[in-house]
This record gives sequence, C-alpha cells and structure tokens, in this order.
Amino acid sequence: MKKFFLLAPLALFALQPHAQTSKYKVGIVNVQTVVKSIPGSANFLAISKKADTTLQAEAKSVATLQTKASSRSASNADRAAYSAAVKKYQTDSQAFDKQLKAAFTPLAGKVNAAVASAAKANGYSVVLDQRVAASTKLVIYANLKSTDLTAAVTAKVKSGK
Repeated sequence: MKKFFLLAPLALFALQPHAQTSKYKVGIVNVQTVVKSIPGSANFLAISKKADTTLQAEAKSVATLQTKASSRSASNADRAAYSAAVKKYQTDSQAFDKQLKAAFTPLAGKVNAAVASAAKANGYSVVLDQRVAASTKLVIYANLKSTDLTAAVTAKVKSGK
C-alpha cells in the first residue's frame, strides 16, 4: 500500500504533459483576401471599404468630442455634439452591418465551403476570421506561418471545389 502512495505523484507528473497537449489545430483566414478572389465580390468590397473609411473617421471624431465633453470646462453644446456623434456612429455602424450582410450573403456559401474544405484537408478543427479575431482581440498571438489558411482557401475558391 505504501508503494502506491509513493508512485501516485510520479504517475501524475508523467501524465501532465499529455494533459496539456491538444489534438486540435486552430487556423486563421483573411476572409477579405479570399473574397477578393471571388467573381462578383466588387459590391461587397466597395461597401466594406466605405464602411471602414467612414467608421474610422467617425470613431476619431467621437474620441475627440469625448475628450472635449468630459473636460471640466465642457459646455452643454460640447456634450450635445458628443452625444450626436455617438448616435451617428451607432446608426452608421448598424446601417453598414446591414449592407455588408446583404452583400456577403451570396458569397458566404462559397467562402464557407472553401474554408471547410481547406481546414479538413490540412487537419484544422477551428478556423477564425483574421480580421474579426484581431478587432475583437479574441486572438492575442498567432504564428501566421503555421496557422494561416488564406492561400489554401483562396485556391479552393478559385478551383470551385
């Protein structure tokens, strides 16, 4: 019985590396790059570019107005301007989301099928959109040399498989 108690901690240490080893691979795809290779994607790309430009400018304006509105010397006009800028940003963001969703819907099937095919062929269990992962800070670090599936997915989309 004493031998068992002496061996139990050793067994736990021996198993520890195996418990940390994952059999799942996570990949990243730059969906914007893949979409560029699909015929008929010009509308989606134009809306996406306009949304990026507009929302970045509005976000910068909101940040500037927030600083001004939160200062001790802020007037009611400063606070109103900040509030109006926030509402405009939210409204425009929702409008662009709607437009992007509508424009992406016809492309989504092709992209999703290509991602699934490339992921299965390369042994990936989970694939993330690089842009979404970066903007939401979902992924803190990724070695793109070993996780980027963009080229494989683009090849699948171009081949139609």
